[in-house]
Amino acid sequence: MPDVEKIADDFAPLRKGLLEFAVLSVVSNGKAYAADILEKLANTPFVTSEGTLYPLLSRLKRESYVSYEWAESEAGPPRKYYVLTNEGEKRLAELHVYWNDLYKSLELLGGKR
Repeated sequence: MPDVEKIADDFAPLRKGLLEFAVLSVVSNGKAYAADILEKLANTPFVTSEGTLYPLLSRLKRESYVSYEWAESEAGPPRKYYVLTNEGEKRLAELHVYWNDLYKSLELLGGKR
């Protein structure tokens, strides 16, 4: 039986590279508070921390893939909710196309198993 933890460690750079794809996918479902994004990622291979998520969200904002809006919260101060922009929708579509191309290429290289 494969050592799942070792395999996960071996593929950490791949997961980190795909984190943008994962976050854009989460935000594509509608307004998302950072804690909501972390919660959605928590039970996936893309689990991450605030220390990784906030810089990524800042970069995605600078690149115009997401924007945010402030909303009042019953639980305390106003919250920043992220939404996908038109550019973000295009980027997500590009990532889907690229991912599918990579998958198909690997299938062709190794044959279906």
